[in-house]
Amino acid sequence: MWFITAYGGLTMGKGKFSDELFEAMCMRISTSADGLHKVCSEFNISPISFYQWLKDDKELANRYAHAREVQAELLADQILSIADDSTNDTKTIIGKSGEPIEVENTEWTNRSKLRVEARKWIAAKLKPKKYGDKVEVEQNVNVNKLPDWLTAPIENINSNKTE
Repeated sequence: MWFITAYGGLTMGKGKFSDELFEAMCMRISTSADGLHKVCSEFNISPISFYQWLKDDKELANRYAHAREVQAELLADQILSIADDSTNDTKTIIGKSGEPIEVENTEWTNRSKLRVEARKWIAAKLKPKKYGDKVEVEQNVNVNKLPDWLTAPIENINSNKTE
């Protein structure tokens, strides 16, 4: 028996696997900032069951990984929207003399910073090559041929031993 969730997705009452259910869950993941546990709850599936599906089927694991990569792109787009949204950055209070004063709405700006940081962190974990902080430097070193200035003292020691 199928049910429609609050977000318009389909769910099975018993939580048994079906390709349609898995696809709907991946679609929900890739089009929202919500985590797996929330999505599983909406679809009446235990996260343990979901992880078992991934463990048992490499193709499902690849589809889920792709949904998470798409989610990373969504999160990056949301970061720009949150950072650019200044509509609630200030609020008006009444000063001591009764005049209105514009002040920073610190609750709003702090929450916006938190939302941005959370999305940056998750995007970096989901797609580290694109959004991670790690910088990879590749360098090839030939250790078979040492420079003369390094080998000269070794050769001097060896020649003193033979004398």
